[in-house]
Amino acid sequence: MSDHTSPILPRSNPSSDELTEFDGDEDFSRAWRDGLTPDPTLSVSEWADQHRMLSPRASAEPGRYRTDRTPYMRAIMDALSPSHATRRVVFMKAAQVGATEAGNNWIGYVIHHAPGPMLAVQPTVELAKRFSRQRIDPLIEESPILRARVKPARSRDAGNTVLSKEFPAGLLVMTGANSAVGLRSMPARYLFLDEVDAYPPSADEEGDPVALAEARTRTFAWRSKVFLASTPTIHGISRIEREYEASDQRRFVVPCPHCQHRQWLRFERLRWEKSRPETARYRCEACEGAIEEHHKTAMLAAGEWRTTATSSDPGTIGFHLSALYSPVGWLSWVEIARAWETAQATDEAKRSFKNSMLGETWMETGEAPDWQRLYERREQWQVGTVPAGGLFLTAGADVQKDRIEVSVWAWGRGLTSWFVDHIIIEGGPEHAQTWAQLSALLDQTFPHAHGARLGIARLSIDTGYEAPAVYAWARHVGQGQVAPVNGVEGFNRAAPIVGPSYVDVTEGGRKLRRGARLWTVAVATFKSETYRFLRLNRPTDNEIAEGIFYPAGYIHLPRGLEAEWVKQLVAEQLVTVKTKRGFQRLEWQKLRERNEVLDCRVYARAAAWIAGADRWPDEKWRDLEDQVGIAPEAGRKTENADIAAGVLARQPPTGGKRQSDWLGVKDKGWLR
Repeated sequence: MSDHTSPILPRSNPSSDELTEFDGDEDFSRAWRDGLTPDPTLSVSEWADQHRMLSPRASAEPGRYRTDRTPYMRAIMDALSPSHATRRVVFMKAAQVGATEAGNNWIGYVIHHAPGPMLAVQPTVELAKRFSRQRIDPLIEESPILRARVKPARSRDAGNTVLSKEFPAGLLVMTGANSAVGLRSMPARYLFLDEVDAYPPSADEEGDPVALAEARTRTFAWRSKVFLASTPTIHGISRIEREYEASDQRRFVVPCPHCQHRQWLRFERLRWEKSRPETARYRCEACEGAIEEHHKTAMLAAGEWRTTATSSDPGTIGFHLSALYSPVGWLSWVEIARAWETAQATDEAKRSFKNSMLGETWMETGEAPDWQRLYERREQWQVGTVPAGGLFLTAGADVQKDRIEVSVWAWGRGLTSWFVDHIIIEGGPEHAQTWAQLSALLDQTFPHAHGARLGIARLSIDTGYEAPAVYAWARHVGQGQVAPVNGVEGFNRAAPIVGPSYVDVTEGGRKLRRGARLWTVAVATFKSETYRFLRLNRPTDNEIAEGIFYPAGYIHLPRGLEAEWVKQLVAEQLVTVKTKRGFQRLEWQKLRERNEVLDCRVYARAAAWIAGADRWPDEKWRDLEDQVGIAPEAGRKTENADIAAGVLARQPPTGGKRQSDWLGVKDKGWLR
């Protein structure tokens, strides 16, 4: 097969990382001419086996690419070949199955054998830059046939920048799903949408990024190709799940080495002895024979894709693959079994396992817990006191038109929590006295069951109402103990909390790092976590007597709580709603008018995250337990405890600075 020898067509390319609109009759005509070039018969997998070299910078197995290493990827790659009739290819996948390299093979194939305008979209522009440096640059540098076609990067040459690579008769542009400008930068014959479940709901408030990107392929109609690949996230809002369910839903079936029965691998068929993941074996669904890890290579080589849907979009084919198919030497069944046992600690870990290992969506259970059951399970300790398990305090403040409501929570190992107090400060944010009372709360202490008095390590305060007043107060009392937060909806966030960002600027527009700081909080995530924790079952009295502990994350409520407070804690419910564009998304909606208690709980939880409690090693927890539960020497104070408590410098309302005591402990009379 001879190389494509079409002349290089002059084109307008982005000259920097910021893409501009690709428009005009000349650009349109050029893109159309590119699409009329005859396509070769060589498939993507054949091209990869002949020309692709894997770089040690980007691959654990450098050298010549071999499709036989991941046989299940052959059909997926070949469906991306121009000669294949399918226009849209969907791949819902687990991690470590070779999908990224397959996508790179498609890019290399386009550059070499089927040139044309190609758009590759990552979740953000920053990730697109990383993808370019860590994946595309090694792809080009290590494969001589590509290196000869892509211009070398030069400071004065716009043909090869971080986000654009020009080649004969074609152009590869990389952008982020968060950039509406990048998504409409040019007509595209080829569209690679990677990790679509991590895309934001809207690109610069201009609409769904997938829809915006696919609109760029209309110029080429049936000659275009779209590849959507992603690890799924949450059922009901997962883009890749929605696309897969609209496809013919193919599964990779492999033969049993004992009875030759063909089946697709299910996690429930992976069996092992309890607490002994090293005994993991796959059991055939037909003969129950034990299939060993070493059988996997031959099984994959003999496997084939089969459709499972009775009806589907005729223009879309879909593939699903779990990590159970990961080749020998990559991810073993023993490692998967071990990961499952480790994931039993929290629902968040289970969700991660289901998404990244099984390639399946996680079902969020957003039904509100029964407030009466929570009210009846209250425990015997007084509001305003800290039970023995509480090791540090955080608070969440919700600013309203005529008041500020604050909830104080104690936290222990495994994010187990105890409600301590709920304070309502009368008066709106326009009153100086309101803020003075909130400042006084930062200096208030609460008695601990062991005799100490604990202060508030960190207070998060919502900026949704009167943000300037919140920033002014935060500057006054000091950023070390106070964290202004902005709650955002949606579950497809890279992290539950992002920040801080600096909101104060000079007259010239330069951000002040000593000014007010803002943290962005995914409130939907923390509400779901709160409801999961509220559903945890309390051990029976007999189990407690036998030494059975409360489960990690359990939420303890004191006897003095009123029914109204408990009702507000479960005042919302997670529901699936349809957007104006016909897509589904999960949304928290009120069941009753008042929900301040739930909001305050979320902000207090955010304060614990900001303090670092989700990431502390065991030694920090032991240090806190030692200091709260065992009488320390008079005046004892360690740097480790200060860091663990999340307590840095505190500033009283007068503006003068003073160093806080560890965990806000004021009175060591408990040594008696």
